[in-house]
Amino acid sequence: MIFSGFFSKGAAGPDAGEISHDDLLAAVKAETCHVIDVREPNEYAAGHVPGAKNHPLSRFDAKKLPSGKPVVLVCRSGARSATALNKARAAGRADVRHYRAGTMGWRQAGGALED
Repeated sequence: MIFSGFFSKGAAGPDAGEISHDDLLAAVKAETCHVIDVREPNEYAAGHVPGAKNHPLSRFDAKKLPSGKPVVLVCRSGARSATALNKARAAGRADVRHYRAGTMGWRQAGGALED
């Protein structure tokens, strides 16, 4: 549905592997993706994208990512989620993207964080 067009894009280009704010917002509202926050537990507890589950990068294992729906990785500002994306891709997961703006960008765009 929401991700079908996004995930069918080719891997070339500067935004390969990224998801836009509008696409993520729509997917969160429609519950059509798993949001995985790769920040440390104390950062996650301070506020995260609604519905996000915590899988800290310090213990990240791509084999433990949920399946059944596309996965979007989030961190504070995009660096850790990009690292996690590379690990997921190396493990063979093609259904994973990251939100480069992170929780900072989510909040700046008017998105609420939950505790």
